[in-house]
Amino acid sequence: QVQFVESGGGLVQPGGSLRLSCTYSGRGFSIYAMGWYRQAPGKQRELVATIGSGGSTNYPDSVKGRFTISRDNAKNTVYLQMNSLKPEDTAVYYCNRPNNQVSWGQGTQVTVSS
Repeated sequence: QVQFVESGGGLVQPGGSLRLSCTYSGRGFSIYAMGWYRQAPGKQRELVATIGSGGSTNYPDSVKGRFTISRDNAKNTVYLQMNSLKPEDTAVYYCNRPNNQVSWGQGTQVTVSS
C-alpha cells in the first residue's frame, strides 16, 4: 500500500522559512509526478507545487517565487522549501501524486503567526 509521510511543519513568524519533507513508501517513485497540497480550515485542499518525473516544476501565482519543490529519487522523498511565509500560508500540508492520487497521509501543520 502506498503511503506518504509528511514532516517538517511548525510555527514560524511571517517572513520566515520552513522546509517540508514527504517520504513515499510505494514503488516507482521516480516515474511519478509529485505534488504538494495544502488545506486551510474551512477551505478546499489546493495544489501549491508540482514536480514532474523529469524535474519540471509548476506553482500557482500565490506561492510562485516563494516556494520551491524538489525531489530526491534515491530517497523516495519530495521537499517543499517555503520562504517569505505569510499568515495566509497557514494550513495542513500534504503530498500526493497529482495524476493518479492515492490515499492521503496525515499531513504536517504549518502555522505562520507572530
